Amino acid sequence: MKKTKIWMLAALLSLICGSSMLTSCKNNSDEDKPVSATEDKSQFVNVTDVVPDAILEIRYFGTYNFVGERIDGYKAPVAWLTRQAADSLKAVSDDMKAKGYRLKIYDAYRPQKAVDHFVRWAKNLDATEMKPYFYPDLEKDVLFPQEYICERSGHTRGSTLDMTLFDMNTEKEVDMGGTFDWFGPESHPDFCGNPETGEYTGDNSKSPQGRSITAEQFANRMILRRAMMAHGFSPFPTEWWHFTLANEPFPNTYFTFDVE
Repeated sequence: MKKTKIWMLAALLSLICGSSMLTSCKNNSDEDKPVSATEDKSQFVNVTDVVPDAILEIRYFGTYNFVGERIDGYKAPVAWLTRQAADSLKAVSDDMKAKGYRLKIYDAYRPQKAVDHFVRWAKNLDATEMKPYFYPDLEKDVLFPQEYICERSGHTRGSTLDMTLFDMNTEKEVDMGGTFDWFGPESHPDFCGNPETGEYTGDNSKSPQGRSITAEQFANRMILRRAMMAHGFSPFPTEWWHFTLANEPFPNTYFTFDVE
């Protein structure tokens, strides 16, 4: 009886709050902590001023992204981070450069208006132009429940970035076995292996279509992961490309200034 009452209360709250309950993602927001919003960017730096070797491909400034259009708040193809995150990233870059790699950045600081754009897009179930490229195994009505789209993002706190490695010998991106912003278990760091030990297992049972990655592709993901963790970044459990400075300076602040 107690469980029934709890379920009925949850259902009532869902009706009252609407879709907003679906768009809260525990991995991307600290719901139990006070949150502030600000336009102040005085503690931010342009990433390439600190990491001049970084290659930028800011996906949300262009149209090759899961929405299929330029995202609100991206007025220039540049990357901003807090000074602390940029300094740590410089140390990663120096290590990787010595091994023949450069860092390639897809996204860094993300204004709240961009996150709001994602939410509006996800609610429009007819907007599926980019489905074949980024979420072919999913229907859009699962994007909120499965937490692919959320009302808040760690990117908006200024110390999170999405990235990969570029091989200076081959002059190509390192083969990670999957594209940035692929919605599916194939993007998880533990797909086909154990990221804690670096062991490749080949277990692709989580892939709905039986997709897989090779031992080399898994190892490449681990090179990036280990380099980032060595300099204070924490990996994300569902995206091999996503890292947040563990000791981020603004854990409860969501910034609103444009990327320009």
